[in-house]
Amino acid sequence: MLIPSIDLMGGKVVQLVQGEKKALEFDDLQYWIDRFLPYPMVQLIDLDAAMGKGENTALIHHICQHLPVQVGGGIRSVEAASKILQAGAKKVIIGSALLKNGAVDIEMAKAFAHYAAPARLLFAVDSRGGKVSIKGWKESTTLTPEEMMRQTGEYCSGYLYTHIDTEGTMSGFPMHVIPGLKAATTRRLIVAGGIKSMDEVNRLDAEGVDAVVGMAVYTGALKA
Repeated sequence: MLIPSIDLMGGKVVQLVQGEKKALEFDDLQYWIDRFLPYPMVQLIDLDAAMGKGENTALIHHICQHLPVQVGGGIRSVEAASKILQAGAKKVIIGSALLKNGAVDIEMAKAFAHYAAPARLLFAVDSRGGKVSIKGWKESTTLTPEEMMRQTGEYCSGYLYTHIDTEGTMSGFPMHVIPGLKAATTRRLIVAGGIKSMDEVNRLDAEGVDAVVGMAVYTGALKA
């Protein structure tokens, strides 16, 4: 399944390369809401909140009323997750909050699952150089994606794996990482990072993996 992504920064729809360099920016949010109406799920990320530089809460609440969305970015407390779900999000994506001092915080994972139910939770596993990155991809850990997934599987419905090294580059998703990720969990697996064509989306779908696509959609390289 193809899941288009809406990334928000400064009240605008943007696309970044490897989470750092802004490559595209759009003012017309309504255009993209209308464009993505046919999709069963859309990913919505508050990049400002993820990076600790503000938030786009009002826009997120607006989009939640018009699209079926899984929402992430800076959701670091049970209360914040609850508010997003109450605003209409189908699922919330939790990342940095699951790690403490470079290790998985199982008690926090349990807390999210207790208040939101695993079915409403996706855990983000953002990987740079084979290690999990947190806090808007600004901090690295020594934890591998597979280690994080093996420790937290009972507390979520699936994982959003982002390959930061190829994110926003349209250089293709590294298919060689899929077997290891699938071996680490029985939960639903969603991947992002460099996907450039429907052929890739179809290859991932054949593996039982969903694909989040941003840059290729916004540049028109992938006709979604």
